[in-house]
Amino acid sequence: MTDSKYTPQPIDTSDVQLPEELQLLVEKMAKNVHEVWAETRIAQGWTYGEQRNDELKTHPCLIPYEELPEEERVYDRNTSISTLKLILKLGFTISRQP
Repeated sequence: MTDSKYTPQPIDTSDVQLPEELQLLVEKMAKNVHEVWAETRIAQGWTYGEQRNDELKTHPCLIPYEELPEEERVYDRNTSISTLKLILKLGFTISRQP
């Protein structure tokens, strides 16, 4: 382990504008982000609980995406948007198969 303080340095994607057709992908990705997170938590022994409790491994967000509070869905959407913007910033293209 290092003694130095970690300073995150994500790639700046503030200049990337998502094309309208990718906006439709954001919600599907956000739901999948939540599903992967929930699947991992459940595999680690976590269950639903009204309050987060790390000792008891309970979490209030172990519910379907559609039932999450809006602020939690915004978090998942932002993760999806950041990922899509990074893909575009790195020069890749995203297209839908016909």
